[in-house]
Amino acid sequence: MIIGTAGHIDHGKTTLVRALTGVDTDRLPEEKRRGISIELGYAYLHAPGVSLGFVDVPGHERLLHTMLAGATGIDHALLVVAADDGVMPQTREHLAVVALLGVQEATVAITKIDRIDAATRAARLAEVQADIAALLAPTPLAHSPMLAVSATTGDGIDALRERLLDAARREHAHEDGLAFRLAVDRAFTLSGVGTVVTGTVFSGSVRIGAELGVVPSGHTVRVRGIHAQNQKAESAHAGQRCALALAGVTKDQMHRGDWACAPAIALTTDRIDVRLTLWPDEQKPMRSGTTVHAHLGASDVMASLALLDRDALAPGETALAQLVLKDGVGAWHGDRGVLRDASATRTVAGVRVLDPFAPVRYRRTPERLRTLAAWCIDDRPSRVAALLHNAPLGLDTGRLARALSLANDAALPLPGDAVRVAHTAIAQSHLEALEAQITARLAEFHRAAPDEVGPDARRLKRLAGPRTDDALWRHALDALAARGALVRSGTWLHLPDHAARLDEAEHKLAQKLLPRLADGGFDPPWVRDLAKDCAASEPMVRQTLASLARRGEAFQVVKDLYYPLATVERLAAIARDCLDGPEGLQAASFRDATGLGRKRAIQLLEFFDRVGLTRRVKDAHLLRPDTSLFGARP
Repeated sequence: MIIGTAGHIDHGKTTLVRALTGVDTDRLPEEKRRGISIELGYAYLHAPGVSLGFVDVPGHERLLHTMLAGATGIDHALLVVAADDGVMPQTREHLAVVALLGVQEATVAITKIDRIDAATRAARLAEVQADIAALLAPTPLAHSPMLAVSATTGDGIDALRERLLDAARREHAHEDGLAFRLAVDRAFTLSGVGTVVTGTVFSGSVRIGAELGVVPSGHTVRVRGIHAQNQKAESAHAGQRCALALAGVTKDQMHRGDWACAPAIALTTDRIDVRLTLWPDEQKPMRSGTTVHAHLGASDVMASLALLDRDALAPGETALAQLVLKDGVGAWHGDRGVLRDASATRTVAGVRVLDPFAPVRYRRTPERLRTLAAWCIDDRPSRVAALLHNAPLGLDTGRLARALSLANDAALPLPGDAVRVAHTAIAQSHLEALEAQITARLAEFHRAAPDEVGPDARRLKRLAGPRTDDALWRHALDALAARGALVRSGTWLHLPDHAARLDEAEHKLAQKLLPRLADGGFDPPWVRDLAKDCAASEPMVRQTLASLARRGEAFQVVKDLYYPLATVERLAAIARDCLDGPEGLQAASFRDATGLGRKRAIQLLEFFDRVGLTRRVKDAHLLRPDTSLFGARP
């Protein structure tokens, strides 16, 4: 169990830790000269079956940022209040930090009782205890036990030590199934060892030889050695203080605020959605646009705040918010942090990370707020099920697993109605809705363009599911085709009842029309000319050509002007060649390459835009990178 000290400067935190463990956490010469803690200090207490790690934090108000680097990740708070001084300003702020970080258990040590005259000691202790009880009352740490101690005489030290050991024995297990994460709060070099980092293990476990990622720098390192709870070990796990000897990185490449984590969950973000609670003692509401110091893990980064579900947040209230960070940090769902004001003079709020992949746009829509409500659910399977229910386009399982600190997406507790497609999971009801959307858009397409066979898969995707994952899109099309609800004719897609079947008269006429269209090259005959040549009525020619178009054997460029497939493929090849030329694909360059007039060149380019081979940008036509039409290059 990790125990973090908290309390005002000179209330005896370091002396108390030394009395409990025998370790002096003030290691710097300046700390010993001035008699105050400046940096984080660490001490350990080992007993049969249990081990305590102490993070001793500075009490000076100007060093609160250092206190925060050590407080994040503690399991139990040791609040230290001197009997002679009582509750002081940093007592209040340290308590605010601990409470806002979500620490659920604490022990209060009333120190320096030897400085109180024996005759008045009982009355003074009762007074201090009443003040502390009032201070703790509105926090989750109300009713924390209070023990009066003297680190100088040893009074009460054994009882306090036994209380902390009992708390460790009763400690709730850390959430299982999570990948390894360590919040780096110190980096240094040891002779003969190399680069060493220390920190609190937030989740998972690590063994010697493991490969880790460093966030946010992106370095990859290998674990050469481990000390867990100040003892040499082969492995370390959540709830321990840990020192890792690392290969592949220098001391100067590691910083307080970094994370060493399993490569599968490494992520860096500069925009996170959070659940934010404004400290009750704040004097005024918090509004969007507020600049804050965000302390997450052991990092301190400037951020801008945006409230998502209201315009102002009153003291003591909780809201959904987004933090836009000045620099990238590591952050995962469930992480706790605190916010300090822009001048870093006071602690103003606590946050719990919901979604580390927060969106830039549409962050206050009802759909997004419903998704954030799902992120707020404590139970992991219920949370994943709710997220899936609120994701009509499915969820990226790899990204979701990273956000939840899971080693891989196979560990996701997906509900029974979830359908996995590659790295996407979607609820069966949403998959059915997507399939219904596809057939509805196809029906609309056929009504609008009855003479066309149908769109290709990419064009239909732009019409029916532009934001759908590609693998999921292909899965939906395959499912529809397998059921006969959709038909593939070459690269074209259409509904079954849209298929063209030539009767005997149309079949005979088609055998005359197709060669004449092919012989016409880039300037095929019009319907009226074909009718004369074939001794057929114009309505019959139009009907037959429309049937050929619906079979993908001919294409109507403009009314009554059809090109056969082979000719269209040759024209498409010329268009692609023009794209590689100095002028690109424009009416003039295409006209010159085909030998056609400007009007016909424009008509053909507009046809290519219409069917999805190209798209127009000002005067130029660009090949769609996702098209498979007419022999398009991959």
